[in-house]
Amino acid sequence: MSNADVLVIAGEHSGDTIAAELVRELSKRSECLGWRFFGAGGAAMRSAGVDVLHDLTSISVIGPMDAAMRYFTFRNVFNRLLQEAAERRPSLVILIDFSHFNHKFAHAIRQLQPSIPGWNPRITKVVSPQVWASRPGRARTMEQDLDLLLCIFPFEPGWYATHAPKLRTCFVGHPLMDRYQRRSSDATPEHGHEGNRCVLLPGSREQEIRRHLPVMAEVARHVSSQIACEWVLVVPDQRLMPLARRLAGGGIRLQVGSLSEALRCASMAIASTGSVTLECAYFETPTLAMYKTSWLTYWIARRIITVKYLAMPNILADEEIMPEFIQGDASVEKISSHALKLMQDPARRSRMRAQLRAVVDGLGQGGAAIRSADAILGMLKA
Repeated sequence: MSNADVLVIAGEHSGDTIAAELVRELSKRSECLGWRFFGAGGAAMRSAGVDVLHDLTSISVIGPMDAAMRYFTFRNVFNRLLQEAAERRPSLVILIDFSHFNHKFAHAIRQLQPSIPGWNPRITKVVSPQVWASRPGRARTMEQDLDLLLCIFPFEPGWYATHAPKLRTCFVGHPLMDRYQRRSSDATPEHGHEGNRCVLLPGSREQEIRRHLPVMAEVARHVSSQIACEWVLVVPDQRLMPLARRLAGGGIRLQVGSLSEALRCASMAIASTGSVTLECAYFETPTLAMYKTSWLTYWIARRIITVKYLAMPNILADEEIMPEFIQGDASVEKISSHALKLMQDPARRSRMRAQLRAVVDGLGQGGAAIRSADAILGMLKA
């Protein structure tokens, strides 16, 4: 597959990072000499050499209400990417997370394929959607549309073997194990030097910040009225800084990126229930997890989600290591009460760190990008 076009699509900051790491790994391989990567993503993909035609990281949404508001924007990007695929006929399509968009795109490619003689793209999805948590019937469609699914949690291939036995899957490990090189000297948690430092992680999307940060900022002020505490708010993108600064108010230090530095020395974090909770677990940071969305989205979610927890460390452990505050329970009063108790109880924080360490140990070792590249090249040779 020399001198081939490869279409890559990632729609969120986390997916953009995973895509960049995978593209860099593929670009090292002799089999990939001459591959031309193009698609949609963000700054990380662009820095890895991908011709980014559309920045999807700036328009990500949460829930059906947010999606409806951005419907025409997404439809326009979707149609332009599909047209680009029809014209360039990529030999390989790599879809990173961003499940609703990417699964529809994979299906559209399969429907388009018969109308273009000689075009037989191989489609790989990186990061399984949480079909094991809601709407498991989606696995059957994936079985028809995908050539390969790369899983980042160890239990997922077994789940698919039962629910979509014809789908080729491979557990490649979690990308954060590569990102921080666990147990290296520069990734070791330093909680012994922490003082009272707390990290606020409202999310990576504008709507998450709008819903979470006002509550978090009030919690910070309430806790600070009881005990001395330094508060650090971390956002992943400079574009989110004006909004974050306006909602945070005074008494909170803001920073863009450098999440590992913030978590390494933190006494506690208050985080949205997204993928960042695993990074909190990685650095063994005692964490309170919260999530607020529109009431319509919440009403729908309550009826389709089958797992007991939302924070991934809790799902993996099958117990509530990180206390969760969801929707109506995500109040200043409830979170402040738990935060004060946690800050004033070093023994409890120590127990939580041990539990989080066990969760991360279960994710295996680094090398996710290497194993992902190996699996993709193996699929192409099969």
